[in-house]
Amino acid sequence: MEPDDYKVPAQTRIGHVHLKVANLDRALDFYCGLLGFEITARYGDQAVFISAGGYHHHIGLNTWYSKDAPPASQRGVGLFHTAILYPTRKDLAFVLNRLLKADYPLSGASDHGVSEALYLNDPDSNGVELYWDRPKDLWSYLPDGSIEMFTKSLDLRDLLAELT
Repeated sequence: MEPDDYKVPAQTRIGHVHLKVANLDRALDFYCGLLGFEITARYGDQAVFISAGGYHHHIGLNTWYSKDAPPASQRGVGLFHTAILYPTRKDLAFVLNRLLKADYPLSGASDHGVSEALYLNDPDSNGVELYWDRPKDLWSYLPDGSIEMFTKSLDLRDLLAELT
């Protein structure tokens, strides 16, 4: 029997997400062509694994049950979004600049206090969050000790200024 106060280890991370897509090439154009992920393994015309920095895979893409299928209902249960964490604010600015140059639509951009985030949908209408975390020593805390998080508009011009 595990003690009632068990907590998952602090070093635990979400290793990868595996997405059902309707068209593998279209998904690769987005995740690799636009966002810059690299293919690490391909399984015929049904599945591809992609990553950043040579990791075995951060994202799996497959058409096993979804080839040529319409997007999932926005009102149904399922994944709300995949969050991709960038190491620095400048890296987030760089990907924002790529999105703007490609005229790729954003669905939102928010300052959450602990992070800054861009929101968009992939070609299959899967939600995607691109974000960076502020250093932990810059986070604010409420009187009860919980982290103060909020949703405010993100100043995209200020973010892009990271590139100059």
